[in-house]
Amino acid sequence: MKNYFFTLVFAFAVLVLHAQKTQSLIVKIDPITGDTIYIKHLNELEVLPKFKNARQSRRYDRLTLNVKKVYPYAQIAKAKMQEYEQILQNTPNSVAQRKIMKQIEDEIYAQWGDKLKDLTYSQGGILLKLIDRETGESSYELVQEFRGKLRAFFYQSFARVFGFNLKERYDPKGKDQQIEYIVRLIETNRL
Repeated sequence: MKNYFFTLVFAFAVLVLHAQKTQSLIVKIDPITGDTIYIKHLNELEVLPKFKNARQSRRYDRLTLNVKKVYPYAQIAKAKMQEYEQILQNTPNSVAQRKIMKQIEDEIYAQWGDKLKDLTYSQGGILLKLIDRETGESSYELVQEFRGKLRAFFYQSFARVFGFNLKERYDPKGKDQQIEYIVRLIETNRL
């Protein structure tokens, strides 16, 4: 009986040392039945979309490239928006807020205007959706909040001419499911 106990303890110690070495093997022993259960933790796995034909595959590849290009801009927009909200909250009156917003708009155009002008129409539409994803507000609501209703109406009218809708919301479980999948891959450093 003692030999069986020492053998069991030795085997358990070897397995525990092996588990510490690989950091993925856990051994559980049921004291009543003596059963050993091996557990291995696997990395999260995402199932890639299945395409019916080569055309769909090319469209997905193009979407991936576009999302990778504009996602950093959406993150910058989120950070800048939080920064500007704090500045505007500390501003006492609406006249000073309008002056600050005009300065901010000029700063954004000076810093990012040329880069944003180089975006294609589809990249611009994806950027609008990703800004909604990052900030929780549609582009129309953001313009209305920061620049006023008249400016928001003007931008919405201009966007509609080019086939975009600033009021359209980001739908990660519906229409924008592939974009959400690509963004999650980017956020987990798997793309």
